Amino acid sequence: MTKDLRPIQREKAMEAHMVLSSLGCVYIAGQVRSGKTVTSLEVAEIYGAKTVLFLTKKKAIDSILSDYYDFGYHIPFNLTVINDESMHKLDDPSYYDLIIHDEHHRFGSFPKPGKYTKMFRDNFFFKPMIFLSGTPTPESYSQMYHQFWVTNNSPWGRYSNFYKWANDYVDKKQQHIGSHIITKYDKAIKQKVMSDVKQFMVTMTQAESGFKSTVEESFMHVKMSSRTEKMCKTLMDDLVIEGKDQVILGDTPAKLQQKLHQLWSGTVKFESGDSMVLDYSKVDAIIDRFKENKIAIFYKFKAEYKALKDRLGDKLTDSVNDFDECEHKWIALQVVSGREGINLSTADYLVMYNIDFSATSYWQSRDRMTVKDREKNEVIWVFSEGGIEDKVYKAVSKKKNYTASVFKKDYGIKQRKA
Repeated sequence: MTKDLRPIQREKAMEAHMVLSSLGCVYIAGQVRSGKTVTSLEVAEIYGAKTVLFLTKKKAIDSILSDYYDFGYHIPFNLTVINDESMHKLDDPSYYDLIIHDEHHRFGSFPKPGKYTKMFRDNFFFKPMIFLSGTPTPESYSQMYHQFWVTNNSPWGRYSNFYKWANDYVDKKQQHIGSHIITKYDKAIKQKVMSDVKQFMVTMTQAESGFKSTVEESFMHVKMSSRTEKMCKTLMDDLVIEGKDQVILGDTPAKLQQKLHQLWSGTVKFESGDSMVLDYSKVDAIIDRFKENKIAIFYKFKAEYKALKDRLGDKLTDSVNDFDECEHKWIALQVVSGREGINLSTADYLVMYNIDFSATSYWQSRDRMTVKDREKNEVIWVFSEGGIEDKVYKAVSKKKNYTASVFKKDYGIKQRKA
């Protein structure tokens, strides 16, 4: 039986179609689980497209194809769904009538565009486009320039690059780093930027879609092993830990921040490039606390997945389909690849093994269980006692990245040499 859209999705699709038809591009800014994916497919049908290319995250491809068939869009048009990294495999980019780009804020890097942003522009510059994102400007309004730079219909087409645009739209600041002076471009003028792009924007909120769910966060603080505590203290004091065969180096604030981030959750990546699980305290605490539940876990570093797999074996999967179909399965996803475009609503709890330094990761990952009829989503953060995670949380929950400069301030660190 073919599913049907909610009235608000039909309404937003008509609004988006009008924008697309008149401006050649529309940006659907929809909150998590508000239905922007299906809305974009409805726009494609109304628009009359026959060949549609949908670019998304790899983990989200199956979900988008399910919507395509479940809502009957396979009848009016052909859909190709790939991730950005597969763009180079397209035989003929000109084949497509319409391009839909999911999680479009990924193209918001500045002052220079990323590799796939440039490839997207080269392939589809003159095509009609639909952009989708729940967080169009997760960290700075300067992120808007390259999101529209990829289309011939940009409101800023008169600016050939970000630097020229920044002369008019950014409150630039100079910063001294050692003997160098760098220009910071992250303070774009919000009112000016949004005034230019509001004509392209169609917003979708959870409230409009009938959501009443809330996100409740709680914390587990885990006592790590005495060895882990000692290693973290040694690295802070000496900036280096030398073993028989491996070395852990924290000779710059950024490296020290990264190594402490790993160690406080029980893993490390050595200077050689090898990774190792050093402490299973967090994993064991998670298993003990949630052994009677069905949970989804977000981790940061690859070695953390190994730690989970070592203890859980076949109980652990990284496939959303396996997780949904098997009641006894737990799922573990890397936070950056899993924070967007997937639905983990079959989980009883969302457990955060570690915390990313990105504010975007914080706001997107915590909503992965949200669906229309679920009233409460419980997110549990697993932090080490005395570790770095509480300080990271304090920053990202206020929509600020936990940068090396914030880390230095938190720990009173000055530039030192190992």
